[in-house]
Amino acid sequence: MELMKLILLPLFCMCFHGHCAGTAYPHKSKCTIGNTKVDCSHMNLDAVPTDLPQNITTLDVSHNRLKNLSSLHLYSNLMNIDASYNSLTVIEEDLCLSLPHLQSLNMQHNEVHLISEKDLKNCFNLIRLDLSDNRLKLKGEPFSVLKSLTWLDVSRNTLKSAKLGTQPQLPNLVTLVLSGNEISVLQKNDFSFLSNSSAFRVLILSSLSLKKVENGCFQTIARLSDLVLDYSKISLQFIPSLCEELAGTALRNLSLKNTQQVTLSNTTFQGLDKTNITVLDLSSNSMTKIGDGTFQWFPRLESLSLEHNSLKQLTKDTFLGLGNLRQLNLQKALIKSHSSSLPVIEDFSFHHLVQLEHLCMANTAFREITEHIFSGLLHLKTLDLSWSITGLKTVTNTTFASLQESPQLQTLNLTAMGINKLAPRAFSSLGNLTTLLLSHNFINQQLKGDELEGLSNIKEIDMSLNQQSISLTNTSFIHVPTLRTLKLGRALKGTLDMEPSPFRPLVNLTILDLSNNNIANINAGLLKGLYHLKVLKMQHNNLARLWKTANPGGPVLFLKDATKLSVLNLDYNGLDEIPLNALRGFFELQELSLRGNLLDQLHASVFDDLQTLKYLHLQKNLITSVQRVTFGVPLSNLTDLYMDHNPFDCTCESILWFSEWLNSTNVSVPGFPQSYMCNTPNAYFNRSVMDFDPLSCKDMTPFKALYILSSTAVLMLLFTAFLLHFQGWRIQFFWSIMVNRMLGSLKDESITEGRYAYDAYIIHSAEDRPWVERSLLPLEDEKFNFFLEDRDAVPGFSQLDTIVENMGQSRKIIFVITEMLLKDPWCRRFKAHHALHQGTNPSFPSETLLSTNFYQQGQLEFFFFI
Repeated sequence: MELMKLILLPLFCMCFHGHCAGTAYPHKSKCTIGNTKVDCSHMNLDAVPTDLPQNITTLDVSHNRLKNLSSLHLYSNLMNIDASYNSLTVIEEDLCLSLPHLQSLNMQHNEVHLISEKDLKNCFNLIRLDLSDNRLKLKGEPFSVLKSLTWLDVSRNTLKSAKLGTQPQLPNLVTLVLSGNEISVLQKNDFSFLSNSSAFRVLILSSLSLKKVENGCFQTIARLSDLVLDYSKISLQFIPSLCEELAGTALRNLSLKNTQQVTLSNTTFQGLDKTNITVLDLSSNSMTKIGDGTFQWFPRLESLSLEHNSLKQLTKDTFLGLGNLRQLNLQKALIKSHSSSLPVIEDFSFHHLVQLEHLCMANTAFREITEHIFSGLLHLKTLDLSWSITGLKTVTNTTFASLQESPQLQTLNLTAMGINKLAPRAFSSLGNLTTLLLSHNFINQQLKGDELEGLSNIKEIDMSLNQQSISLTNTSFIHVPTLRTLKLGRALKGTLDMEPSPFRPLVNLTILDLSNNNIANINAGLLKGLYHLKVLKMQHNNLARLWKTANPGGPVLFLKDATKLSVLNLDYNGLDEIPLNALRGFFELQELSLRGNLLDQLHASVFDDLQTLKYLHLQKNLITSVQRVTFGVPLSNLTDLYMDHNPFDCTCESILWFSEWLNSTNVSVPGFPQSYMCNTPNAYFNRSVMDFDPLSCKDMTPFKALYILSSTAVLMLLFTAFLLHFQGWRIQFFWSIMVNRMLGSLKDESITEGRYAYDAYIIHSAEDRPWVERSLLPLEDEKFNFFLEDRDAVPGFSQLDTIVENMGQSRKIIFVITEMLLKDPWCRRFKAHHALHQGTNPSFPSETLLSTNFYQQGQLEFFFFI
């Protein structure tokens, strides 16, 4: 036991007034200055700093060790001072004299004891004064000089009486807080000092041990509109007498939260029928029973809170007399203990609430939803049954039949009610419903469409978090074309790869949530027809294969029909690439989230259409390079960038532009620089991107020039090599022609006529030589002189020069055209082309087997076809 005390004692000492060591503010080294506001709190100061700007109007010196405020005279423009949680013992007499503009003074939790009129005599402009948690003892009329004060807090000061003065004062006071004092009796003249306070409205008497209220105690504050008695220990006999004293006041709001009112009878609030109370709070009272007719004294009540009680039953007369009620809060009002059965809500329990608009029964335990449980709620707009414990398992077309009398019902919250099935036309009686919340249930069925039939005005359906047990069909939403928001996160099983898409009828849909469904198979028409879709959430699925280039049939561009998107979430889908056209046409996209994927190399123009992007989430990917060509467009108008926890390659080629952008941008980059770390090279490993030195990249300029020159030289060399390889013979041919013509032009024209040494140059293939010798050579014996390359070529001369030279000395050129000739590369290319340039006039028909260019030259006159 002693050891336990030693352990708990330091923890108790560190936890004081709700500020534990784990959550305490750390001590600051200097004051925070912003415009005319200065924050010097939590600095362990002994005195107010004297080196602050002279024009400050707001000063926070709370949570220090101040014993006086003498230095404040240096700042005559001060209007608001927070000196709470210090060691101040008095309010200096000249404080308000040196601070003529002071309007708010907070001295909560100090050690102020004796306070008199002279301490506040110059505080004419003070509007708000907080003296709570001190040891106040009033001397004379200390508050009588505060003509402008509207809010006064003297709670937790061990005051024995609510009487703060003997003469009328505080003419403009609106709120008086007397909570946590030792007041047990409200005497007749306690509030006489407020008799001239025409603005007074709010009296807070929380955490008192009231035992008696004397006649006429509220008479001098008849304008009272708000009375708060929360957490006060009030006996059952005290409430009736209090209500009698409140009769005739202007009371509108009465709060009796946690005042130990275990049971209420039909006489508890008698007397309040003469008031105009519109708000009554009876929450957290461990209340077990409300007698019939208890609320008959509140004909004008508009809001009633009974939350956090332990009621066992509601009857048809529990709410008798509340015909004007607009809001009823029954959250955790009926609960089930381990030893008791479920509480009962009888039929017609709410039928007196003909004006009720909002009924909250969240976390309420009751036996069942009966046929007439909600009958009579003619103006109901919102019904919240979320997290309620009932016997409801299947929703049929009779479950909410009683709500057919509520034509204005717009929102029905059935979250976490243990529903496992929706029967056909389950909500057919709720034709005007706009919001249906069915999340956190156990719905396990295939939606065929007739389950939602009758919801002709529905705008939002939330079926998320249903244990992935709902499967869709082509007709699942055929009866709800007005739907604008559909949430199916962690609700679906089976495939969405169907034609037409289940969402095809939802032409007005603007928000679609398909997250956390392990979706792997969809087709390009998933969002077809959803031209108004603004928000698409598909995080935590398995879409990686669909965007792979290697996917059979190519990438599935399932976003192509939703170009009006403003928010797109594809987090944690295993994506390692984005197809080039996947984000084409998204000119209105403002938020793109791709965190937690495997993205690395991105196409240069993949984000080029995202000119309106404001928020980009790319954290926790494998991005190594951030270059202008890829990210220049999306980062140009960005508001927030999230790209932390990526393995950046801190080299000039990969990160130079991004590093310069980070150091110059006004965009918010959360986590920078701590979470933007380099992975490579070794010189920058595990260092921040901010440490990357852009100046080191300037040394690369000469190497870049050398690289360009060497690359150009290599390319030129390759080009020349390929040109010579494939077209060298042509170049050599034209060079020979040019040389021979130039040399020929230098000869004397007088000898040109006799320049022919041969009558004809015979061109034939080697295989046709026997035919030439047999058919053409005999003609030489008569009158012709032919040139045959095999016979007349001069030894030692190149074949090319021999052909060029002797063709020029031949009057005619004879082609012996055979199939072999056309296959011979020398004959087909060089010899034929050279013969082409030797001719002058066309003299043979175009039907020859040579190129059509050949018959345009006059020298080609003889052809032999074999």
